[in-house]
Amino acid sequence: MSKKQKKQKQNNKLFLPLIILGGVLLIAAAFYFANQGENGGGTPSIAVDQQKIDYGDVKFNVEKTFAIKVTNTGDGTLRFKEEPYIEVLEGC
Repeated sequence: MSKKQKKQKQNNKLFLPLIILGGVLLIAAAFYFANQGENGGGTPSIAVDQQKIDYGDVKFNVEKTFAIKVTNTGDGTLRFKEEPYIEVLEGC
């Protein structure tokens, strides 16, 4: 057996385990991402920086703006099933 054939056989022995390892890593990554679940593995929790915004008396057709900060204080992914809305209460 020549030196060239020995070297080629040796390279083939190293190449096969690398292919197997790569395949195992791809399968493990696929299972990991497939089993993430709906909420990212934890429980989401929503929090807003202010529960009530009081402008007092406002004349009709006068626009008022405000900003609120909504954060996810849980350890899961927060997803909305419906579009969020703000309820305007009169006289509260």
